[in-house]
Amino acid sequence: MTERRPQFAVFVLGGLLCAALDVGLMKMLLWRGSSPMVATSGGFLAGLLLNYAFHARVTFSRLATQGSFVRFLCVVAINYMITLALVNLALALGFPPLAGKIVSLPVVAVNGFLLSKHWIFK
Repeated sequence: MTERRPQFAVFVLGGLLCAALDVGLMKMLLWRGSSPMVATSGGFLAGLLLNYAFHARVTFSRLATQGSFVRFLCVVAINYMITLALVNLALALGFPPLAGKIVSLPVVAVNGFLLSKHWIFK
């Protein structure tokens, strides 16, 4: 009998682990004297790669393929655009940018999960 994991909870847990790697590596690179852009990019790239590997192996238990990685990058781009749109909407409505970012988090989590389940790792 196979064990059923609460897939969305595992997806969110993976996202939190990747965010910790992203922020941790960024802080370490800044501490070691890297420029903010290099530190930001290094953390983002490490988090992105861990995110893909985690979801391919743990969340969806699918072998990673070149095609799935390209689809993953498309979803990252879509979620980035959603985030920017919600931050801009918050600003247009007179709220601080962080309000838009916070509102975007559950939106991109659900969008990322659904697209991962039904498109990236199908």
